[in-house]
This record gives sequence, C-alpha cells and structure tokens, in this order.
Amino acid sequence: MELDKMDENDWKYHGEGNKSLVVSNVQHARVLRLLKYSTEDAENSHKTTEQAFRHIQNIVDYSQNVMKPLLGEKFVHNGEAVKLPLDFVRQLSLKVQQERPESRCDKVMDTFSGCALCLPNLTQLSCCCSREHRPPLCIEIKPKCGFLPSSRHVTKEIKHKVCRFCMHQHFKLAHGKWKRLSRYCPLDLFSGNKQRMSLAIKHLIEEPQNNFKIFKGGECIYSCKDDADVLQDVDELAQHLRPYFLPSGSLMNGHQSSKVVLNELIQVIVSALLSSWDPRKTHLSEGRVRCEASLLHRDLLRNTNHCLPKDCVLDKILGTQMLDSLDIEGLNPLFKRVEQHLQDFPKERSSLQIDGPYSQSFLEKIQNCPTEDDGSIEYAVGKGYRPVPRLTSLYTAYRLDQSLEIQPSKPHFTYSVSILDLDPKPYESIPHQSRLDSKIVNHYLRSTLPNNQELANQSVFLGWDREGEDCTLVFHPV
Repeated sequence: MELDKMDENDWKYHGEGNKSLVVSNVQHARVLRLLKYSTEDAENSHKTTEQAFRHIQNIVDYSQNVMKPLLGEKFVHNGEAVKLPLDFVRQLSLKVQQERPESRCDKVMDTFSGCALCLPNLTQLSCCCSREHRPPLCIEIKPKCGFLPSSRHVTKEIKHKVCRFCMHQHFKLAHGKWKRLSRYCPLDLFSGNKQRMSLAIKHLIEEPQNNFKIFKGGECIYSCKDDADVLQDVDELAQHLRPYFLPSGSLMNGHQSSKVVLNELIQVIVSALLSSWDPRKTHLSEGRVRCEASLLHRDLLRNTNHCLPKDCVLDKILGTQMLDSLDIEGLNPLFKRVEQHLQDFPKERSSLQIDGPYSQSFLEKIQNCPTEDDGSIEYAVGKGYRPVPRLTSLYTAYRLDQSLEIQPSKPHFTYSVSILDLDPKPYESIPHQSRLDSKIVNHYLRSTLPNNQELANQSVFLGWDREGEDCTLVFHPV
C-alpha cells in the first residue's frame, strides 16, 4: 500500500469484534484492523501513537514468535503494524459508521493514533488459477475450547462433564445475548469423528450466532440471523450455493436439493479441517471428548474411536489449547501472587515481560516453566501466559476448480486453511474470566434443575404423577 495515497473510498466495512474494527480493500486482498474505544470516554481513554503502535506490534510479535511455532507456519498470518495518515483514518471512520451494526456502536474507531494492523484478506483465495469464474467461498468458524478440563483445581464436578461453551449458551440466553440456544458443541467438532463433526457444523449453520459466517467473493452472505444484511434462512442459503455443488443441468429442486447442497458443503468443510500430509493420528482421551450436553447418543460417543490426523488444523489448535493444564480456577491464585509481587516490586513488571515484548525468548520462558508449582513468581507468570487460542477464528477459503475435476458430477475445490485472532490476552483479564466462569457454572447448575445431581446433593429422587398411578425411581450415582 502507498500510505500517502490512501483513499477511504477504496475501503469498505468488513466486520468488528469487541476491541477492533476491520475494513477491507476493494481491489487488493488486504484488510486493516483498527482499535476501538468506548464512546463515553474516547478522547481520554485512547492510546498515544507510540502506545497504539506498541500494542499492535505486540500482536504481530505474539503471532510470529509464540503462536506460529505452536500452530504451524502454514496456518498463521501475523500481519504488519502500520501508521496511516490521520485524515484518511478520520474520513474512513465517517464512511463506515453507517454500515456498523447498532449493537456495536457503543464504541468508536480509533481516529487519534493512525495505527492499524494490516493483514491478508483471508476471505479470498490468492494464487489460484481456475476456469470457473464463480467467486471464492470462505467459511469462518470460531471453534471455542475443544476439551473438558482435568485440572485438580476444578471445584465443580459439572465442569468435567459439560463443556464451557454449552454451559455458556444457557447463561447468554438468560441474559438476552442470544434469542435462541445453539446446539453446537465444540467437542463434537474436535472429536475427529466425521459423523460428530458433520453434526457440529450442521448446528453451526442452523444457529450461527457469531461463531459461523460464510463469505462469497469477500462479502459476508450468511451469519447471525439477527443481522438483516445477510441471508436469513438455511434453504435460502442452499439455493444461493447451489451453483457450487450441483451441476447446472440438475433437475433436483426444492427441499431435496437444499439437503444435498448443505450436505456437500458440510463434507467439504470437514475434509479441509481434517486435511494433513502426516499419516499419524493423535488419539484423544475418552473422558475429555464427551460432553453430556451434546445431542449425540451416548452409545455413539462411547463406542467411537476419537482421533485427529496429526498436524491437521484442529489437531494443532487443540494441542495448543491443552497447554492450559490449570483451568481458570488454577490461574486466578497465580494472578493474585503476581499482583502482590508487582505491588511490592513494581519495577519488575518489565523484566517479567507482563506486557511483552513477545520474543522467541518469551516462548522459551513459558515452555521451560516448571510443571509443578514451586511457589516462584516465574512459575506464576509462565503459567498465566500459557498461549491458549480459545477465541481463534478458523478461515477455510474455497475456489471451485473445474480444471481439476475427476467426476463431472462432483465439484472439486482448491482450498486454504488459516487461523486468525491470536492476540495475547491481557494478564489483568484473569480475575474477570474467573468471575465469569463462576457465574456461568452456577447459572447452568440452577437452570438444569431438577435433573442436575450436583445441586440435588446427589440424592435419590422419587417422583409420582398427579394421579398416583405411576412411580418413577431415578438413581443418581454417589
């Protein structure tokens, strides 16, 4: 990009999260990610140019030096920190404001520092030659945490049985975050079992929330059903994708064609997520891949081998997630230890690299952290900064490639898989995450009564119907 020739009309609104807003270039496969601040105190809370640039450079360094060695060179794009002309940034802010969802307008784009993160636009495929002129498709998935904790610090037994995502759904529904409960379970996606994975993706399509999006030619065409600018119906989506999955002369129509198209889409996604050149398998412990909230029959979960191809993208993500051996309940006491130490020795914040820099030596420091707590501040910092990409976004971009088709009736896709959203999480967020975890678990236990044995004190429950004709005896294990 020629920074002195930046024109806001060359960029369009792409999306945003809690802390940043993303715009994409109309002609080039590039996106800019800019910081956001609360509307109430934007002028006082914004960072200086130097602070903002350092913050963004930390994200780049963390992706480059910490996450890329763990997740793999081919999956991670660390991007580049850039300084933009302030006039361009201010005009861009005005341009995209009208395109932003109302629910996101409690924060404003940073127009003070001029700093941004420049990344490839992963919703588009580059370097692909194809005779087919249909625009590429891209699937964005936020897979969430793919295992149950086994930490001895966990105090509620339910956390060993039901995954965090499934419990969080009940909490979000009760607090009005979502209108409908998602039936997606991350443990199904990470199971490596194609039947379970297919069901997981089916549930994401049925209720995408902010965990599933489909882009066509860089434009989002399917996401949260509360977004008025995208397709609102699964059958409508199937008709939109029909040219990619059914021959042009196909006589199939209606519900049957929708079912075929969505099934083909699901199988294409599953194949990309399991793709690996390594013939070895990573076998998953049965006790950590079965969520009791999953809709799958328990016999299927119990009698199925669970393994992921070595070095496939899900294997890489899950392996990195499982570096978290303590759970948030084990991390919170370590945070308090660090907090007390910094109150006594505030100048050591820099040498402990609480705020970076995230160099290769930083990765070595956390990898060499003792497995058992020796009471040291180094242990507390090392464990607190375990790189755990739970908020990762997975991008799988596809281009229909007729030149490689073997069976005319079966479409062949060239695809690329990438991982994004790998920012270092602030050390100070641990207390908030600990409180949130407690709220989620307690709400789930309350909302699942009377079936929850934990709040029923693991007692035997006797129930009769009103007529007194039938008696149900339910034995809870103790």
